[in-house]
Amino acid sequence: MNELKLKYGCNPNQTPAKIYMKDNSDLPIEVLNGTPGYINLLDAFNSWQLVSELKTATNYPAACSFKHVSPAGAAIGTPMSETLKKICYVDDLNLTSPIAFAYAKARGADRMSSYGDWVALSNTCDAEVATILKREVSDGIIAPDYTSDAIKILKTKKRGNYNIVKINKSYKPNDIESKDVFGITFEQKRNDLKVADNLFENVVTKNKIIPKAALIDLIISMITLKYTQSNSVCYVKDGMAIGIGAGQQSRIHCTRLAGNKADIFWLRQHIKVMSLPFLDNITRAQRDNAIDVYISDDYEDVLANGYWQQLFSKKPEPLTTQEKKQWILKQQNISLGSDAFFPFGDNIERAHRSGVKYICQPGGSIRDDDVIKTCDKYGIAMVFTKTRLFHH
Repeated sequence: MNELKLKYGCNPNQTPAKIYMKDNSDLPIEVLNGTPGYINLLDAFNSWQLVSELKTATNYPAACSFKHVSPAGAAIGTPMSETLKKICYVDDLNLTSPIAFAYAKARGADRMSSYGDWVALSNTCDAEVATILKREVSDGIIAPDYTSDAIKILKTKKRGNYNIVKINKSYKPNDIESKDVFGITFEQKRNDLKVADNLFENVVTKNKIIPKAALIDLIISMITLKYTQSNSVCYVKDGMAIGIGAGQQSRIHCTRLAGNKADIFWLRQHIKVMSLPFLDNITRAQRDNAIDVYISDDYEDVLANGYWQQLFSKKPEPLTTQEKKQWILKQQNISLGSDAFFPFGDNIERAHRSGVKYICQPGGSIRDDDVIKTCDKYGIAMVFTKTRLFHH
């Protein structure tokens, strides 16, 4: 089959819509269940490239949670701490599969953004991943294969209409890609850059030491950025993207957005947050929303009389501004990647406040000296990769 008709394009008024192979070859996918849409498949193909490259670069199974053509989270399949399992809502599952660890972390990094996600797995989807997905709000999944048990579980989602797509992992796209905008065809060589250790050799700061774990995190940040709408910045810790700032016109806004997300990820591990006395009937989405507000400056919204009773068995104590600041100061050894150069040292100042210790960016700004000087002030190790990763 070389053509798949779609219900509509980006919006219901955009019909007809389809995907097809220009060379009349067969599509590299098989829809096993559901009816994926235009945006679903944009997410599917971008996210599949991301996890495939993560697996190749790190030798770990990889997963990502995609929303609106950018990743909400991405991770590799390393084991999870008990705290991480709890904040990712999988502490009640006896997870043993690396691909399940990868997806649990990808989904759990930014649960607000991952709501209604598209899932991509580098490896076979097993019953453990399907069990996680069964109880989450998600639009669909792409993977190279599925176990029979996973298929059975996933087909129970969305009244039997959950989108399940199988991709031929041997498929290789043409070197030249094109797209039409306003009736005009754009053509370019596809971005087949391979992110490997050699891109991280030019350490330009006084601190030249980048441990192996941090190098893996920097690699994850770059591959994640390669499939994130630009401008973009990505914070990574322990094989898990914990803050992604996507599609901002200003570099500092990318850094702030991603840094705020990284701070929220860390604040969710505060004892006051982890011990919030939620009522038993509160859904995961309600918990996520309540935690997001509780952590924010608008915490009084969920602690107001008449409202907190709908969420909690007893009224929680607020997490004060001072407590938040003290907790964030404990966050350390974060890696950060940027898809283009930092034009000012203010980006480094903001990254430092969220515990960033290692940075990779292309370099090439007329103010590189100022950026390097700011890194040296905090003992941050920074690499110039000389590689820009814009994605549109």
